[in-house]
Amino acid sequence: MNKPIARLFTLVLLMFGALVAYTSRWTVFDASAVQNNALNKRTLLESEDVPRGTIYGAGGAELAYSRRTSSGTYVRRYPFGALFGQPIGYSISVQARATGVEAYRNNALAGTPLEHESIVDQLEGHQAGGDEVDTTLVAASQRVAMRDLQKTHLDGAVVAIVPSTGAITVFASNPSFDPNAVVTHKPAGSQFDQAAEGGEFPGSAQKVVTAVAAIDSGKFTPASTVDGNSPQSFFGIPLNNDGGTSYGPVSLGYALTNSINTVYAQVALKVGPATLQRYMDRLGFYATPPVDLPSNELAASGVLYPGRAGYLPLADGADVGRVGIGEGGLVVTPLQMAMVAAAVANGGRLMRPHLTDEILNSDGQVVQTVPPRLYSVVMKPSTARTVGQMMENVVHDGTGTAAALAGITVAGKTGTAQDCANLALPACQLNQVWFIAYAPVDHPRIAVAVTLPHQNGFGGTIAAPIARAVIQALLEGSG
Repeated sequence: MNKPIARLFTLVLLMFGALVAYTSRWTVFDASAVQNNALNKRTLLESEDVPRGTIYGAGGAELAYSRRTSSGTYVRRYPFGALFGQPIGYSISVQARATGVEAYRNNALAGTPLEHESIVDQLEGHQAGGDEVDTTLVAASQRVAMRDLQKTHLDGAVVAIVPSTGAITVFASNPSFDPNAVVTHKPAGSQFDQAAEGGEFPGSAQKVVTAVAAIDSGKFTPASTVDGNSPQSFFGIPLNNDGGTSYGPVSLGYALTNSINTVYAQVALKVGPATLQRYMDRLGFYATPPVDLPSNELAASGVLYPGRAGYLPLADGADVGRVGIGEGGLVVTPLQMAMVAAAVANGGRLMRPHLTDEILNSDGQVVQTVPPRLYSVVMKPSTARTVGQMMENVVHDGTGTAAALAGITVAGKTGTAQDCANLALPACQLNQVWFIAYAPVDHPRIAVAVTLPHQNGFGGTIAAPIARAVIQALLEGSG
């Protein structure tokens, strides 16, 4: 071979080698990076050719599924419309937009375009498509919660949890939005998730947390006597009981039954900021909500994290007395307060709340389950029993009688906080109302939190009936 031919042959070999190396980089070594690049529109277009996995509620109700269009692509459909707008969310594949469970479980739901399947899978006739996601949400009870929230014509939220497992059965936020409208680019409503993002004053529902800290720390018992006169000064500002009633010396249990502010403000001060904050930490007050929803959505509230507005370090000069009764600048979410009720109901053990039950592949095989997981040990079992009995008295004899159910013992606590922010009222006339509860007391199967803002009334008269309806629907549905 003469030299010119040899040089040409060498050049061809080098060019061929460069071509192999360059194409291998994009198709093999950096394939994942290319596939996930936001500028790669081919991936987004391919995703419309794949049926996204179906999302089911408890009992098999279809909450989201993919429908094939006349053009051969798939679009997402949501049979329940706005009923599950916030927890399930939506997915628009071609825009790479998703929220709620649709976003959190996207890797399972999205599936794989057929051309990305292995040769063996294609020869075996494997059908490209996403996995099925089964949730813990109960459609009938979610409908009851939304129905009753919408009667107020204002914002509100309901969260219900199975105390022994952490399974979320109701996750309702009003107003909601219709995911079908988002997918078709029409007005959809409010996508703000009040159940997990909305920070509100808890009012007297917080007295359950104060009672837990007081009794579990050994500083008080239900029979401990505290001065219930009104008004009393805390942080240099007078604090009144509801209606200005002075009760005189009363027991801690009696004070919870009748929601006596001055008693629980004193209890919080005697428990001390460090101890009270320790129990609040155990209940998840100062942490990212431990639920399977996208972290960017949960962070939107800005009320849960150190260094952000709404975070209240009690040891740094906060009005601890008012924090003990759910005021003093403390803000919480409905999910957090449902966790409070669930911890008491489950003997002091708080389970991590979750919306997903299991994930199945196209062959019906379970590929992932979400088992019960312990979030924290909040209190001793004896404390949980004692506080539970005190909460039972609230429903039997106190401010929460509107939550009572025939033949079922309910333990609960009302909450009413002044709610006048940004309303430009000459005097505070509206309230943020709450009710947290669990039932049945002897074998708890459901814990619930209900809250509504801007109400002309009290937690015991507005929020408690909603909690009662949701509890009844869940207990009847479970047989």
